[in-house]
Amino acid sequence: MGHPMSETLTISQMCEHFSVTPRALRFYEDKELLAPARKGTQRLYSARDRARLTLILRGKRFGFSLEDIRQLLAMYDHSGSNEAQLARTLEVARDRLAQMTAQRDELSLAIADLQIEITQGAEKLAQLRATKV
Repeated sequence: MGHPMSETLTISQMCEHFSVTPRALRFYEDKELLAPARKGTQRLYSARDRARLTLILRGKRFGFSLEDIRQLLAMYDHSGSNEAQLARTLEVARDRLAQMTAQRDELSLAIADLQIEITQGAEKLAQLRATKV
């Protein structure tokens, strides 16, 4: 990308780097997930903002709610001890994994059932076509 990680990035640079829209960044700011510095009307994103956005996008990919993500980010302990944040993150992650596993299992059953229906339908169609000849 060519930007040292210590410098601030503009909204367009953030969008390019993270493949997000300006609207998404403003939405995360409205939800108090990001707090870029302001220089006039320009938003300037720090290394901390970039780290937070990385975590936001990862949480979204895992299906965490924005409220879960906001709470986890808010729990960050600036003293360097992140025990509470890590414990809560693990709790939320385990819950989400259980949900995703259940959804996968349900989807696997639905796929198997649909495959059977398709096979039976194709066999019936072949029989109907064979009796017409």
